[in-house]
Amino acid sequence: MKAVLQRVKNASVTVEGQTISEIGQGLLVLLGVADGDTERDADVLAAKIANLRIFSDADDKMNLSLLTVGGEMLVVSQFTLCANCVKGRRPDFFAAAKPDEAERLYLYFCERIKSEGVASVKTGEFGADMQVELLNDGPVTIIIDSGELKK
Repeated sequence: MKAVLQRVKNASVTVEGQTISEIGQGLLVLLGVADGDTERDADVLAAKIANLRIFSDADDKMNLSLLTVGGEMLVVSQFTLCANCVKGRRPDFFAAAKPDEAERLYLYFCERIKSEGVASVKTGEFGADMQVELLNDGPVTIIIDSGELKK
């Protein structure tokens, strides 16, 4: 499972011209579920992200977590994070989990984030053509792979 975290001032998801989710200060999480990922991947990723100290304290040092600042989270599923670009010019997505399993683990991840204490967790629409808008704060963008966390 791969996640791209972006610390944001605000973010939103629009589907067919309708804004379906929006947050203020917090994290936009683009989540890619790979074939072979399990609930354990979601567990370790959720615990890491909720507690990652990437928000600034009074001294402008990244010492505060999403939980500490009371920030919101917007989680958007993004199978393209599982792209293989080694051969040719067109990426393949064979490493991505099948849609039913990917959606199940995506929703499980969102529930795990809530159980970590994040009060406001919003989502995109799984499988939809989404437009994602954000105002990156910093910018702070971090990539995390659950496989590395489980080692």
